[in-house]
Amino acid sequence: MIDLRRLHVLRAVAHYGTVTAAAHALHFTPSAASQQIRQLARELGVDLLEPRGRGVRLTPAAERLLTHADAIQARWEEAELDLRSGRAQPTGPLHVAGFAAAVSALLAPMAARLRERHPRLTVRVREAGVPDSFDLLFEGAVELAVVESTPHNPPPGDARFDQRPLLEEPFDLVVPEDHPLAGRDGVDLADAAHESWIAPMPESPCRTHVMAACGGAGFTPDVVHHAVEWDVTAHLVAHRLGVALIPRLARLTPDLPIVRVRCAGRPHRTLLTCTRRGGHQRPAVAAALAELRTLAPTAVA
Repeated sequence: MIDLRRLHVLRAVAHYGTVTAAAHALHFTPSAASQQIRQLARELGVDLLEPRGRGVRLTPAAERLLTHADAIQARWEEAELDLRSGRAQPTGPLHVAGFAAAVSALLAPMAARLRERHPRLTVRVREAGVPDSFDLLFEGAVELAVVESTPHNPPPGDARFDQRPLLEEPFDLVVPEDHPLAGRDGVDLADAAHESWIAPMPESPCRTHVMAACGGAGFTPDVVHHAVEWDVTAHLVAHRLGVALIPRLARLTPDLPIVRVRCAGRPHRTLLTCTRRGGHQRPAVAAALAELRTLAPTAVA
């Protein structure tokens, strides 16, 4: 009989990439985590880890075992849901996570609506970046996350997670209020080809969206300033240091002398809801998802 606790350690190594990172997430010492995997390997009579440089990697046998382990986890979610199926109303705590703009525009109003409609449900909101949100889901610390679709996310078919499109969030061209483009109802990005630009940091997923939108308009932007926070970007625009593409949900300091202008071609990023596989059927999660689907269209109107 396989010890499922040891199987969870192996899943954590696969998720976090190293034994040390997995041990930290599980509150083990690295030696204790390694011991759990060695014991699992002895139980199964196969090697699960093999050396790679200074670290280790999963063997083909371990990769096959993980396919079954992820299926077991999903079935456990289904079993728990089945045992609780008599509880028609959402109750208890619901832990949710999302990046800053998603919390402000979607998760906060969702939590307020759920509090009014389901008084026995307690929503706990946590701000977290996209990679951290997937970690929190994997660890069981949250049941639902709103994330941005990026090339670094787990693939859509990943057996551990259920990722579903929520909305396509447009980017607006943000310019100083006295800029020649400020008075238009819409703008072709090619009209801003000769401007100085403010862009996200190179490691930001949104950097890809900005560069692709400009490339689709036939130019490479002259990026003279970089920022991490959208509000910082807005302040740079307000001081006439350049123009920028900023997503519609980004909350900017009120009364800045800037104007958002809608873009032809509708550059956008895709936001997803994410649960553990099978988790979207839980009554509390299902209620939260229903509220998010209601809020999403008006959030980007």
